[in-house]
Amino acid sequence: MPDELVFYTHPMSRGRIVRWMLEEVGQPYRTEILGYAASMKSPEYLAINPMGKVPAIRHGETVVTECGAICTYLADAFPEAGLAPPPGDRLRGPYYRWMFFAAGPVEAAATNKALGVEVPEDRRGSVGYGSLADVVATLEAAVTGRDYIVGERFTAADVYFGSHIGWGMQFGTLEARPAFEAYWQRISSRPAAKRAQEIDDALLEAQKESASD
Repeated sequence: MPDELVFYTHPMSRGRIVRWMLEEVGQPYRTEILGYAASMKSPEYLAINPMGKVPAIRHGETVVTECGAICTYLADAFPEAGLAPPPGDRLRGPYYRWMFFAAGPVEAAATNKALGVEVPEDRRGSVGYGSLADVVATLEAAVTGRDYIVGERFTAADVYFGSHIGWGMQFGTLEARPAFEAYWQRISSRPAAKRAQEIDDALLEAQKESASD
């Protein structure tokens, strides 16, 4: 019997990225919906993720937290889905590059912008992402003139890297430039992306209806 795959999430969280990845993988999984006020901070869940945050997955005895790590893990755990260049492939390096660029510079720059934090010009050398302008320019160059971020095939990097672009435009931390809009439209129209959105939207609506009863 294969190891059970359990997904811990909330429909209004970064768990939406992992939901999309799980739908792309196409393996059966069980979803545990957690609440921000109580169950995410319960002893049972803190044993899964001591940060008390979602998303997380448990695959058999293996626990993985952090969206980028989860997407990378799932691509390797289920290679038949074809969501990562195989080890030794020349595209493996660029694949890692863009996964970690999204997890590092993009995440940090977007968070600082949302919080109204601006790094002084004379201190940018001590900040990993330098400046928001540098990050945005790098993002734009990366998606201009290509269908996918790594090679000619859709990969887990598009799920994770692309979600930062989609969410950035939605919440105003990233300017909606034509290159971003074209790239996001292309990858977010995938059947798995649509299924994932429908699942989480339905869960969110159910929560709202339950709260109003």
